[in-house]
Amino acid sequence: MNDHPKSALLGVLPNDDILSQCIHCGLCLSSCPTYELTKLERSSPRGRIRMIKAVAKGEMQITDTFADEMQFCLDCQACETACPAGVKYGTMVEAARVEIENAGFGSKSGRLIKKIALKLILASNNNLKIAAKVLYFYQKLGVQKLLHKIGIFKLLSVKLYEIDEIAPAVSKKFSKKLIPEITKPGGQVKYQTAFHTGCLMDVMFAEINKDTVDVLSASGCKVYNPKEQVCCGSLHAHNGDIETAKTLAKKNIDAFEKFDYQFLISNSAGCGAFMKEYDKVLADDPVYAERARKFSQKVKDITEFLAVEKPIKNYGEVNKTVTYHDACHLAHTQKVVSQPREVLKSIPGLKIKNLEEADWCCGSAGIYNIIRYDDSMQILNRKMNNIKNTEAEIVLTGNPGCIQQIKYGAKKYNINVKVIHPITLIKQSILNNNNNS
Repeated sequence: MNDHPKSALLGVLPNDDILSQCIHCGLCLSSCPTYELTKLERSSPRGRIRMIKAVAKGEMQITDTFADEMQFCLDCQACETACPAGVKYGTMVEAARVEIENAGFGSKSGRLIKKIALKLILASNNNLKIAAKVLYFYQKLGVQKLLHKIGIFKLLSVKLYEIDEIAPAVSKKFSKKLIPEITKPGGQVKYQTAFHTGCLMDVMFAEINKDTVDVLSASGCKVYNPKEQVCCGSLHAHNGDIETAKTLAKKNIDAFEKFDYQFLISNSAGCGAFMKEYDKVLADDPVYAERARKFSQKVKDITEFLAVEKPIKNYGEVNKTVTYHDACHLAHTQKVVSQPREVLKSIPGLKIKNLEEADWCCGSAGIYNIIRYDDSMQILNRKMNNIKNTEAEIVLTGNPGCIQQIKYGAKKYNINVKVIHPITLIKQSILNNNNNS
């Protein structure tokens, strides 16, 4: 077992006042997916907080067990919603991950995957495009199908086979090509908005980005889409690489400051949540602290914008039966829960079925379903059983990881359901209204 000097976390974790907020009441236990799996105290939020405090005070060393528990956590932050004391658990576990990463703990394969995916690919627009194009041809030229047919992945590793199945299809055209830097509405400009295309959203969910800008344009928005914008940095921060996350945050602030806008729209729960926290991430930076505060104040999820501003007065009829899954970082971090449902209820003909445990994590959690595939699948199984019970035709959810994870779950468990982003349905509603007017 590896050990690390006991003082390592002292300069990374929040101050003692924040660490002492947890009163260990246990109300978080029933909301924690990993505690539900193991029933071990150390796999619960309050158990992990005890471990973090013990390490910070020098009462316990950083060990492989400590590192594993911090990585076992989904960082879904459902415990924060359940907590009566307002404990910011996510801040604590992410700070612990920073030091774990710096200390070199964790499996070699997991660290290698994170290094390649986060530092080499997602942190660079050029490298992301190259990797996406390679993956596109791998998927479209039949190489992927051939390798699966001959069973090469299963010979190497069953997990590798399944992880390859989880990977989203790369878009034929990336959204930065589909969406101009400035999009003007057909009529009067009612709002000045900016739009964050993201990284994986840009290359794997380009049509959702296009749908978002189309809806904004139909809502009277002038939309700015800075070409210099980059990945938001959320995956880096959640996986212990806070310095890269800060670098990306600064690049985005620089890119968006070139435009004058009222709202910065995001359609990805994880991206929106982290961009709303740029002010905290860069609070100690003398150059960016105030700029980050102004940036974060303008960030809105697309459903949040539509529900609060109500730019669309009449939605067209959509005769479908749907259910809604709350993406963790939309519901628990951004506290955007009622707004998506409010917009959906405005669509005539839409039958909305209640999803049991709608805000229970689906197990995607960034790259969790790659790093911890088996744990992820146990959590997904619970989500898919609840979805099956709704008998809905469509599952709506506002995060790319959730979309792909639930699509994979539908295929894995043979459930006949389509999975789409709410904005795609909203766009169809607007088109239906225009066609009938």
